[in-house]
Amino acid sequence: MDLHFGDSKPTDEEREAVDALLGPPQSSWEGADRSDADLRWARGGREARERRDLLLPGLHALNDRIGWISEGALDYLCRRLTVPPAEAYGVATFYAMFSVRPRPATVLHVCTDLACAAAGAADLCAGVEARLGAGSGVAVERSPCLGLCERAPAALAIRAGDPVRTAVSAPATVERAVAAGGAPGSADDEPPAVMAVPQAGDPSLVLLSRVGVVDPADLDDYRAHGGYSALRRAFAIGPAAVIREVTDAGLVGRGGAAFPTGRKWQATASQPDHPHYLVCNADESEPGTFKDRVLMEGDPYALVEAMTVAAYAVGAHQGYLYLRGEYPRALRRMEHAIGQARARGLLGDDVLGQGYAFDIEIRRGAGAYICGEETALFNSIEGYRGEPRSKPPFPVEKGLFGKPTVENNVETLVNVLPVLTMGAPAYAAIGTAGSTGPKLYCVSGSVDRPGVYELPFGATLGELLERAGVRERLRAVLLGGAAGGFVRPDELDIPLTFEGTREAGTTLGSGVVMAFDDTVPLPRLLLRIAEFFRDESCGQCVPCRVGTVRQEEALHRIAERTGAAAADDIALLREVGRAMRDASICGLGQTAWNAVESAIDRLGAYE
Repeated sequence: MDLHFGDSKPTDEEREAVDALLGPPQSSWEGADRSDADLRWARGGREARERRDLLLPGLHALNDRIGWISEGALDYLCRRLTVPPAEAYGVATFYAMFSVRPRPATVLHVCTDLACAAAGAADLCAGVEARLGAGSGVAVERSPCLGLCERAPAALAIRAGDPVRTAVSAPATVERAVAAGGAPGSADDEPPAVMAVPQAGDPSLVLLSRVGVVDPADLDDYRAHGGYSALRRAFAIGPAAVIREVTDAGLVGRGGAAFPTGRKWQATASQPDHPHYLVCNADESEPGTFKDRVLMEGDPYALVEAMTVAAYAVGAHQGYLYLRGEYPRALRRMEHAIGQARARGLLGDDVLGQGYAFDIEIRRGAGAYICGEETALFNSIEGYRGEPRSKPPFPVEKGLFGKPTVENNVETLVNVLPVLTMGAPAYAAIGTAGSTGPKLYCVSGSVDRPGVYELPFGATLGELLERAGVRERLRAVLLGGAAGGFVRPDELDIPLTFEGTREAGTTLGSGVVMAFDDTVPLPRLLLRIAEFFRDESCGQCVPCRVGTVRQEEALHRIAERTGAAAADDIALLREVGRAMRDASICGLGQTAWNAVESAIDRLGAYE
């Protein structure tokens, strides 16, 4: 392996940041200051290569401490892990939250995505940029969705240092955003997670029943409200019976694909190759989605318990929680919950004294929408660019580190707890025959009470919007986020089930329900969706890499032209959209045209 290290040297602070993660270097090859060492051979190179999965945490360590990743720092990290610097550079530049160029220690991310755009993000950005000009010591970056849609518009300030400090401003004004950028970490004045749950206290709630009721930092409080009863039942009935319960309950994935969870678990559990892994996908980057954040902030022990149940069922002893880099409070809550569970014997070598070993490691994302795709997420954890893999083989056969892997999102896993506590028949009785159980919906936009709503499958779109207080002069509703589709105000009787939305020619997706009244300029909204997909395409396959750019270019032209010229571009959009849908390697390219197509066909966006 030809590593081609450069001559740049890390600063003492950069070296300390890497060594705090990896431990002190053991040889001059790794960067130790030993003048008598022989650099003609590498000691421990094989062991270092087996730690490549620490590349992403290493990049975070540098970015958190310094605010950006210098050439010398990257070279030093690569020496420690025996990773070619060219490959590490490709990884570092893949993520939006990292910078390989000097920038101020404080970065203020201002969301410009759909919900925030409708709430005045353009004026907010302009005002913040005018106040925080050159020399302010704060870099202002326009950001995709920050997962704070119920409090739009939103801003997130991150100040590098030891420790890194953060501040959230939502709903943000120019003054609040500037104040957050000036003193991140000085106070945690974020409202509690329960404020994002308008139904809080409703006795009919299942998934959200503990949010606002239990102290998210108190393990005893969680157990006093039914916590760990599902895991105890899982140990009582055994792994095969747990999978049978999940299968009989009809639980399907809540991330959008709706794949039967029991089938996925059974396929993984039956693989003879070991070890098996469990991965929780908490990288909810779909614009308009924030339900997983609310669950992790308001009921973190539920996710720890649910991951333990899932791992026990499939025979996994190591779990990874891949958490959005834009969720600082969720990170703190999950770190605390995992630490407390480990200290109390609920994680570790002997969970609940049952002789079963399982532990959870948190891996932070760094601003890449594509890492929500399961195989891209695996590549990210392993220390490679977060690009999707071709299938087959499927993750249940060869997933993380080439081993059988179960990947589920937060909402899917948390649903496992009521499946076991109430039993499969009672759980299956909720909802409809084709879509069982409760579902979480992220409602934002032109409503009076935005937030996360829990309803049984089968409720209509109109019933949900009525609960949220939809405003007058409704223009359109976006279902499923940027990868979803628009529906008209006269289509609010659509049942919110996977089969119901499919029959209506749209999608339920991850549960995004974004309402827009007639004050929101629809063409500008569609252009923002196109910009989002252009930015977030990983570039691996031509249909998506080129198609997302062509889609954005055509929408720019349509905004400036009418009549026959616009019709030509709409025809081009359809052709490009079909190519992306048919030939893209993953769901990003396959769905990048959906929202624009539905706006043209259902809403007459350019008529």
